[in-house]
Amino acid sequence: MGERDRRRAVVTGGAGFVGSHLCERLLDDGLVVTAVDNLLSGSESNLAHLLGRDGFAFVRRDACAPGALADLPGGPFDLVFHLACPASPADYLRLPLETLETGSSGTRNALELAERDGARMVLASTSEVYGDPREHPQREDYWGHVNPVGPRSVYDEAKRYAEALVTAHRGARGTDTAIVRIFNSYGPRMRAGDGRAVPTFVRQALAGEPLTVAGDGSQTRSLCYVDDTVAGIVALAESDLPGPVNIGGEEETTVLDIARRIVKLTGSASPITFVERPGDDPARRCPDTSLAREELSWVPRVGWQEGLERTIDWFAGRAAA
Repeated sequence: MGERDRRRAVVTGGAGFVGSHLCERLLDDGLVVTAVDNLLSGSESNLAHLLGRDGFAFVRRDACAPGALADLPGGPFDLVFHLACPASPADYLRLPLETLETGSSGTRNALELAERDGARMVLASTSEVYGDPREHPQREDYWGHVNPVGPRSVYDEAKRYAEALVTAHRGARGTDTAIVRIFNSYGPRMRAGDGRAVPTFVRQALAGEPLTVAGDGSQTRSLCYVDDTVAGIVALAESDLPGPVNIGGEEETTVLDIARRIVKLTGSASPITFVERPGDDPARRCPDTSLAREELSWVPRVGWQEGLERTIDWFAGRAAA
């Protein structure tokens, strides 16, 4: 099969944590892939192993700029994945206006590209649209409990607006769209200083530093290894389901337990200390993944111990290098 006969995809935010793994998966599946990223929170090093591969192109560009996706190499496209957005608290608090822009202008640009090429567009949304939920576990038909002017609002509301824009575009223009809500993905290529629990705890444990748990650590999360996250995104893209669809781990555990697991797996002597809990930090987070199971035949396959061991090995290798 020649390159012109292969399916073609564009991934905004392609140099990010999840985005780079998605690019790799799509290439392994035989697609031609164009990654777009302005490197505000992504890193070209995440794509270094892909740069020489047949059918892969990286374009350093702000996906929010007017016309930014109109002249990309590799088109016309069959699939448009919009993952561009600062996703960690450290990033979206540092880049509040840019975060809101990716949800608005960036999403609009991705939709216009999909409409032009007759492509299927997948929006990477987040469990943050549920805010600090009053329903548990969270189903896709739950509207959420979100503070629109709180410290996390730039990210929460950027994604909620993006979902509304995608839904409106589908209804008004007939654009083929889908929304995936990603829960607490983790794995290699996360940044050690991005503020999220797993990379923070792994970095601290490997360095012999105290693990800093917010509050009393009783707040819960549901971890999903990045390979499983990407498998869910791809399964949704290959379906005709509009979503939203939750993709995330099914084992709910406390943040304190995550820290303890990482201390044990690293063999670290690091103590656990407690720090002030951020404002609007969700008390419980766990997805109801029935829809993904029933409609996409998706289930997470990498258990927490295997996933954390892979993640720790990657961080340890980086530290040794």
